[in-house]
Amino acid sequence: MTLTDYLPIALMFVVGLGFAGVSLALSWWLAPNKPTPEKLAPYECGIVPLQDPVNRFPVKFYLVAMLFVIFDVEIIFLFLWAVRFQELGWLGIAVIAVFVLLIFETLGYVWKRGALDWNVASRERHRRVVAPLTSQTVGGVGAGEEAA
Repeated sequence: MTLTDYLPIALMFVVGLGFAGVSLALSWWLAPNKPTPEKLAPYECGIVPLQDPVNRFPVKFYLVAMLFVIFDVEIIFLFLWAVRFQELGWLGIAVIAVFVLLIFETLGYVWKRGALDWNVASRERHRRVVAPLTSQTVGGVGAGEEAA
């Protein structure tokens, strides 16, 4: 393969970038810019917000998103292994067995820690039963402290 074989790909890349750049520049230049308080106000589902939101998103949402990304990437590795399955032989099977074991171990850990539990009543019941048995700080009372 020579460098000229890649010329059409490079040309399409340059044309795509040029089209995107020209489109963005024209829309910025030609679009009317008349901000009003109504246009600058947040809009969601047709309901005008009467007050700022008080609650922040729980960390659980971000944890589930990160878990999704991690398990998604692991599935990609499994797909790549499946494509080269016959070439890798028994060593490949042993390596992927350890990999899958680690995937299941991670899933078990996350499940045990309650990251996938969205049932609040169940979590509260679990906290009442398990928390007194642990040495962690619960409700401001540490392991060696007595509640007043």
